[in-house]
Amino acid sequence: MELFKLKNGQTWLGIRQPTGKLLKIILGLLPIVFIFFIWILLTTGKPEARTISPVILPSPFEVIGSFKTLWFESELSRSIMASLFRVILGFLVGLLAAFPIGILMGTFSKVKVLFDPITIFLAYLPIPALVPLTMSLFGIDELQKVMFLALAFIIYFLPLLIKAVEEVNNVYLQTAYTMGATKWQILHRILLPIALPQVITAMRLGFGVGWTYIILAEMVAAERGLGQIIIIAQRRGPREHIYLVLVVIVIIAYITDRIWVKLHKHLFPYLESK
Repeated sequence: MELFKLKNGQTWLGIRQPTGKLLKIILGLLPIVFIFFIWILLTTGKPEARTISPVILPSPFEVIGSFKTLWFESELSRSIMASLFRVILGFLVGLLAAFPIGILMGTFSKVKVLFDPITIFLAYLPIPALVPLTMSLFGIDELQKVMFLALAFIIYFLPLLIKAVEEVNNVYLQTAYTMGATKWQILHRILLPIALPQVITAMRLGFGVGWTYIILAEMVAAERGLGQIIIIAQRRGPREHIYLVLVVIVIIAYITDRIWVKLHKHLFPYLESK
């Protein structure tokens, strides 16, 4: 066990032990390097001699080499813009629908009891089941894709919005009542401002979730989009495009998440000092 001890007497696997920045980078890179090593090992050599067929798993070098055709032939930039537009529009529609319901449910217990059966039903509803449902209700054009994403956002937002309002300490409400505040004043001057940081966090997490549903949204009759590229690559090839698009989606989701984090820090700098 002495081999695993550091100079200060702590062990490498200390419970809740602080980790330096350099060690974080090294430990974070280790599984990525390991995965790439295994990937290269399984896909090296001529196609017929490989452990895994290139039809199933192309090599990382083949994946990187296919970026040119993905960019020009599959019009990657236009597909990114099309998917981004759908996610943003679905996000806004879902937020506009979920926000007032969630705030009212978190504020008034009778409103929560009224809508509880619906929210429980939605919580257990599998998101992929919304694809055929929205197709039957809205057709297969752009409206269906936006409404599918909007419904997925509503299902995700509602419990987070309710929780954000319910977690406001009752001390603030009691103080406001003592000072003669009305219900409307308590709602828009106390509950909403105090719950707003958590609401923004819910919006941030929800927007990221939208990128996990974009492939489902673009499975049918999408003229352009990242999900459409994946569907075409799965059916007709090249398979390398599937892996590249997945990486692109992760990168876009990460960038937008960082934007939300910056916005949160800008709006609520006092929370960063705690």
